[in-house]
Amino acid sequence: MKKEIKKTTEKYVTEKTFEKHMLAIAKSFARVNEVSDMILKEIRNIHEENKYFRHSVSDLSIDNLSSNRKIENLTTRVERLELKVK
Repeated sequence: MKKEIKKTTEKYVTEKTFEKHMLAIAKSFARVNEVSDMILKEIRNIHEENKYFRHSVSDLSIDNLSSNRKIENLTTRVERLELKVK
């Protein structure tokens, strides 16, 4: 269903017509502003989720490194003990 466009025969824009069109423009800007706010909220949420994920991965990486050091240290100690036993 297409909107019907009214053709005006007025030579000049009246104040009433001008205000009507300005209100329509203001409403469209309000809708754009609402959509922009929604997009910004989603971007902020994604940013916070990514920050939490990076922090979690960083903690896991640190734990992994410390575990690897402990394993290497234990491996070295076992090798020394094996050498002493022989």
